[in-house]
Amino acid sequence: MYLIGEALIGEGAELAHVDLIVGDKNGPVGMAFANALSNLSAGHTPLLAVIRPNLLTKPATVVIPKVTLKHEGQVNQMFGPVQAAIAKAVADSVEEGAFGKSDINEICILASAFLHPSAKDYNRIYRYNYGATKLAISRAFEQFPDEKTLINEKDRAAHAVMGFKVPRLWDPPYLQVALDIVDMGKLRAVLSSLPENDHLIIEAGTPLIKKFGLQVISEIRAIKPNAFIVADMKILDTGNLEARMAADSSADAVVMSGLAPSSTIEKAIVEARKTGIYSVIDMLNVEDPVGLIAGLKVKPDIVELHRAIDAEHTSHAWGNIGDIKKAAGGKLLVATAGGIRVPVVKEALKTGADILVVGRAITASKDVRHAAEEFLEQLNKEEIDQFRIMTDF
Repeated sequence: MYLIGEALIGEGAELAHVDLIVGDKNGPVGMAFANALSNLSAGHTPLLAVIRPNLLTKPATVVIPKVTLKHEGQVNQMFGPVQAAIAKAVADSVEEGAFGKSDINEICILASAFLHPSAKDYNRIYRYNYGATKLAISRAFEQFPDEKTLINEKDRAAHAVMGFKVPRLWDPPYLQVALDIVDMGKLRAVLSSLPENDHLIIEAGTPLIKKFGLQVISEIRAIKPNAFIVADMKILDTGNLEARMAADSSADAVVMSGLAPSSTIEKAIVEARKTGIYSVIDMLNVEDPVGLIAGLKVKPDIVELHRAIDAEHTSHAWGNIGDIKKAAGGKLLVATAGGIRVPVVKEALKTGADILVVGRAITASKDVRHAAEEFLEQLNKEEIDQFRIMTDF
């Protein structure tokens, strides 16, 4: 047996985070158990979990402090409420049948416990560590998460300690606001007016980047730190270099031109994947978007069907979205740009568009917030909580 479980419970300085491994005494877990008790280091002394002195919990459990214990108060907390909580949680899990048919004398547990240096409330320390240990044990035996849960949840929640989120485009449709602005004051005013919404993307337009360079992404981040930001660079050459530049600027996606050589496009896509950002191909003036996608060795994350500002007298760039997605193997988002107005949103969505790119209809509006909210209302998507830590899976 070699099972792994993890859980975080609580709030504030007393929150508990427990990582544990459950396994046979005669296997690698048992060896690690023995090594933990015999290889001590200052501030990280492992201790056996006891319900009270002279009452060892079963399966035998060693508690390993994650944070260096630097003062007497921390030592008392680790050897007091943390130790007692983990020991009691293990014993209660035995009573409740969490270990199934396992022989509790033949298995052991390594439990690594977090204890914040500023934690003070013994009662909360105990209760949070108890809950985290029980949840980690049940998750270990359930082999949580399964693949379906992992794929479904990985882009939905932010890591609590990071303090910001890295949004992903897992729940289309989205509204993408194109900031083709060349005045910094106007840019800041528009950004400040845009609503906070999980289905709103911010595009640093090509004119904006040409005027201020990629450092403008930092300006956008200062006002909208949790936004999904697209760097519309329309890459035509040096695909890997420019994609890396976009990623280094903290953009979430980079745009290349569909008129670039296939090798340039493919290098940009590969580099985007390496850095964890989305790759976008702008099909402006590309005669055969389906053929271009079909011919690429690696496929982009997003295709943008683009009617140019200078060609707004022509029909909307819906294209054959179904065939484009099929050419990419099905896993592809399609954006449509150029003269999008509120009355045509439903039509665009019916054609299969996942992202609606809107520029002046929002940025040049007298009421930017209201204009954006009108488009968002047409998407008919509920807000989600991407800051959640605990959830009912």
